[in-house]
Amino acid sequence: MRLAVDKSARYAGELVARLRDPIGAELADALVNADQSDEAGIQAQRERVAELKRKLQAVDRPEARELLSLADMLVKRSVWIIGGDGWAYDIGYGGLDHVLASGYNVNVLVLDTEVYSNTGGQSSKATPLAAVAKFAAGGKPTPKKDLGLMAINYGYVYVAQVAFGANDAHTLKVFQEAESYDGPSLIIAYSHCAMHGFDLAKGLDQQKLAVESGHWPLYRFDPRLAEEGKNPFQLDSKAPKVALRDYIYNETRYRMLLQSKPDVAEQLLAAAQEAVNERWQKYERMAQE
Repeated sequence: MRLAVDKSARYAGELVARLRDPIGAELADALVNADQSDEAGIQAQRERVAELKRKLQAVDRPEARELLSLADMLVKRSVWIIGGDGWAYDIGYGGLDHVLASGYNVNVLVLDTEVYSNTGGQSSKATPLAAVAKFAAGGKPTPKKDLGLMAINYGYVYVAQVAFGANDAHTLKVFQEAESYDGPSLIIAYSHCAMHGFDLAKGLDQQKLAVESGHWPLYRFDPRLAEEGKNPFQLDSKAPKVALRDYIYNETRYRMLLQSKPDVAEQLLAAAQEAVNERWQKYERMAQE
């Protein structure tokens, strides 16, 4: 999609150059040199394109008719890929990695439910340590894959982790920054779902607990900051202030193991708490570099 949009925009620009005389030099130059880095610039370009279409109606040339069909491609297009964690972390990770590595201006939003929600609740690489799911009936014994950190290692990908219920202003800021970044971006969004096993009317409260426990740190990695000599990694949530158990045992996916195998549940909880602590310390070091 990104390649097709960019190719169409370039071709439309070439047609503008060919039709410079009937279009008018001033409008032609404005169309191909437009600053569309913000909403005001994009709106101004839309107005130019509307004027272009009016002028093309009076031009009886094949190139004019072709440009008329492509004129809207001169306006900056935003390309988003949206998927779940089963796709992004697991079965589609190779494709996701290829997109991020390409360097193209593509935005990716991962709605992370930490399980294969749509196909029956199977464990995925996004499933946290100690959570129960299909194929992890005894509690998942390994930590969750850190997809964000893997993408950060490229150095030129905008990466952020958000939780709307914990900080809605942060979520909005992340989407604005990702959209404005001229390169690949990855947003990983905490997404509660029925498979978690709690009253979803309290979903935003549970998101807040996920952040406050350190299970879901909020952060941004913006490569533009590195170009300014600043640390591109920004840790946006505060240090954990509640125990992990206060978050996870609100959910059936964790609590069911506590009821059936309390000894195993306690062992996995201890390991999960340690993993949360270690990851937080890692992120703190990254933020201080």
